[in-house]
Amino acid sequence: MGSELGKSISILILATTLIVSGFGAAGCRPGGPLRVTTIQTGKSLNSDKSVGNHTTRFKPDDTMFASVLTDGPGTGTIGVRWRFAGRLVSEETKNVSYRDHAATEFHIQNSSGFPDGEYTVEVLVDGQPFATRSLRVDK
Repeated sequence: MGSELGKSISILILATTLIVSGFGAAGCRPGGPLRVTTIQTGKSLNSDKSVGNHTTRFKPDDTMFASVLTDGPGTGTIGVRWRFAGRLVSEETKNVSYRDHAATEFHIQNSSGFPDGEYTVEVLVDGQPFATRSLRVDK
């Protein structure tokens, strides 16, 4: 009988250790979906990857930046689709995991200069459309 009691206690200790370890590991990683707070567009970036010079109007030789700001912990995928005159010209996706507020940066440039006209940047969060910003390039 003592042997059975010893086995039961050992199993109980092992189960408790596994449960506590699981909770500890879960607390070490950001959890839940991303909470996007805003989309910024502009011509430059700050050191934290937020946009430094906010604008929706660009010159042909500018680099266009888009920064997706999130709040709190979260894990997911952020993507952008850059379009000119309705046609897809560039697409990028980043897998991210944040413990606090953060900025995820995307940009597009054209070494021969962007044609004048209307552009859009569409932001997707976990594959779903989130927001679109209209941009303009003029000489």
